[in-house]
Amino acid sequence: MSRQTRMYIPGIPAHVVQRGHNRKACFFADNDYVLYKEVLAEALGRYGGSLHAYCLMSNHIHLLLTPLYEDSIQRIFQHMGRQYAQHINQSYRRTGALWEGRHRGSLVCEDNYLLACYRYIELNPVNAGMVVMPEDYCWSSYRANGCGAVDDLLTPHQNYKDLGKTSKERCFAYRELFQTPLADQDIHDIRVATKTNRWVGDARFQERLENALGRKLSIAKPGRPSLIKK
Repeated sequence: MSRQTRMYIPGIPAHVVQRGHNRKACFFADNDYVLYKEVLAEALGRYGGSLHAYCLMSNHIHLLLTPLYEDSIQRIFQHMGRQYAQHINQSYRRTGALWEGRHRGSLVCEDNYLLACYRYIELNPVNAGMVVMPEDYCWSSYRANGCGAVDDLLTPHQNYKDLGKTSKERCFAYRELFQTPLADQDIHDIRVATKTNRWVGDARFQERLENALGRKLSIAKPGRPSLIKK
């Protein structure tokens, strides 16, 4: 399956993944995670991005964010590549690339995939066997989204806000979502879309993207119905 050109559109959420070079570690101590969050906050404010969910794993990161401008995500990751990588190289007296050459990302349909993507991101440490419950991992957004902890990095998406009238109601409803495992098809669609820089959503989402881009997007091949669009 060929890798597609990354496609980001202002106002449409994107799930972005960046891995350490050769899948090696990109965080080595707690201070590294703290600094990454500080640099990310700076980049979001400078280049225009609203972060809804994140997970910082030892050798890769997941971000779910909505860009304000067409080049917001590209510039955010350029900033992170310069500032954070420089810190790591200086702190640990290392040389060479810290990250893979390219980050990967997919546009996410709010109607049927956004909250699934929240869950997919925050369940990474559980699925990796690092913790038993998502709240046990301190370098993700779950403690804020699910437990109400303060996290200045985050801007709740409207879909998250719609879970309840108050913060307490939203957190409770969000935790309830985690009582049901993500469907295998949802996991597959999210992984494929991100890996190949495609988009994940239904026919209406495709039409929305086409209107925003001013061009037609190719239609999925006949066969088993899928929400992954090329």
